[in-house]
Amino acid sequence: MKKIFVSILTIMTVNSIFAQDSFIIISKQDMKLRRYDLTGNLIEEYPVACGRNYGNKKKRGDNKTPEGVFTVQQIQNSSAWMHDFGDGKGQIKNAYGPYFIRLKTGFQGIGIHGTHDPESMGKRATEGCIRLKNEDLLKLVKNIKTSMVVIITSSLKDALADDKAK
Repeated sequence: MKKIFVSILTIMTVNSIFAQDSFIIISKQDMKLRRYDLTGNLIEEYPVACGRNYGNKKKRGDNKTPEGVFTVQQIQNSSAWMHDFGDGKGQIKNAYGPYFIRLKTGFQGIGIHGTHDPESMGKRATEGCIRLKNEDLLKLVKNIKTSMVVIITSSLKDALADDKAK
């Protein structure tokens, strides 16, 4: 049964990728977002921040970034959005940068977005989203379309955290 599911998922992923002109792979191991063309050539690469806790996202509020094959659900202007990170600083204006690229992950509120804190790149700093520098997000968003495939891969520490939790 598992083989059939993996085969179906692979076919769906390949079909979704070919419906677009590129796809994204986000590596939690090296904290990079990379966009590739359909022949596998790297188009662009940016440093990211991801969920502050290790492991694959299991529930809302666990501060983990989900792993797997997802699609872009929506691209929203988030320039006026505010967020309270619970650090005593209150509401932070422009916390998500200029855009929020909402991902269809099965969890509400997960996406790729900008930041008020560019120094967080390369760190485990988010509540589960993928964070980019605003200038990198502005370049990326020009080439993003709804239904684009986004693959988020695990790191060794994520896999170990998941094993330990079993």
